[in-house]
Amino acid sequence: MATPAGVRFKEAGKVFYYDARDLELHAGSYVVVETVYGLAIGRVVIAPDQVIANELREELKPVLRLATQEDIERNEDLKEKAKEGLSRVRAAAAEQGLDMTISGGEYDLDGKHFTAYFTAAERVDFRNLARDASRDLGARVQLLQVGERDRAKLVDGFDICGQRLCCSSWMTSFPSVSIRMAKEQDLPLNPQKISGVCGRLYCCLTFEYEEYKALRGTLPKVGSYLSTPSGEAKVASIDFVREQVKLILTESRTAFDIPAADLKLQNGVTVRPIELVRKIEGPLRPISEDSGRQPRPSRPGRPARGAASPPPPPQRRPAPSPPPSLEAAAGPEVQKRRRRRRRRGRGGGSGQPGGPANGSPGDAEAAR
Repeated sequence: MATPAGVRFKEAGKVFYYDARDLELHAGSYVVVETVYGLAIGRVVIAPDQVIANELREELKPVLRLATQEDIERNEDLKEKAKEGLSRVRAAAAEQGLDMTISGGEYDLDGKHFTAYFTAAERVDFRNLARDASRDLGARVQLLQVGERDRAKLVDGFDICGQRLCCSSWMTSFPSVSIRMAKEQDLPLNPQKISGVCGRLYCCLTFEYEEYKALRGTLPKVGSYLSTPSGEAKVASIDFVREQVKLILTESRTAFDIPAADLKLQNGVTVRPIELVRKIEGPLRPISEDSGRQPRPSRPGRPARGAASPPPPPQRRPAPSPPPSLEAAAGPEVQKRRRRRRRRGRGGGSGQPGGPANGSPGDAEAAR
């Protein structure tokens, strides 16, 4: 059964696991192991009794031996020799006109294999460079292309904060960074102000992102309105460093700060969103509070908002014209005869002289 041990080859480098076999290894011991680039000296950072074997699925290579003092001194000499070899490879790349930046290089423990790391914006054909550099250095030269962050890790240096680069001092892997993390922490969204020496976004944007996100989720948004004992207030800003919220009263325009912890406790009790007051508490108020309010005047010619429109006035129908009389339709002679008959009928019925009852038959015929 394998006895895994964690070995690291560079400062802040990735940890590789090897089989310790029957060697007695402790954290800080130097060992000689075989890598894809040849023999190398590594430092044990995880002792065999500190590794959970169930987490390892791949087959482990064995640790060859414990590193001697001669191995350690030889490794230091090869590091100095690698600096000279790196300058030669850079000169050869410049002579061939290759658009590439060679950032670092290293020898294996035998000094027969040299690995150079470079960055390039586009694909580069470096076969002639590898052949010429191998002949010049007397060792097999291998060129590996890396990213901008790996280049900064190899070169090392200091950033604008005055501290050594995190990727070179302690970070073993590069986190995924997005512009949303800077926005969540109220940092300027200008990439030039939040980018490191590698030209990528600062890795430290991820260090406090979860804390900012958790705190922002419990506080009201900037620009929202709150109902406070002093009246309606607007959230002007949030100071995440001091954990304070700045409020401005809408009536008196007075600004004051309130601790974020107190605001989280009072939100919904004493200090609450204004939407809660308008949409929920407003309809629940008794009718007596709204009885003294005057209705809002409506525009002329338009009904008030929410009021029912009055019914249209009833339309009067024109009176029907009377039908034409029969007298108007008859001729003038006929009308005269009819008038005479009506007069005679009234006279005869009353018993007056001259009526048809007292008159002679000739007169009656003449009257007809």
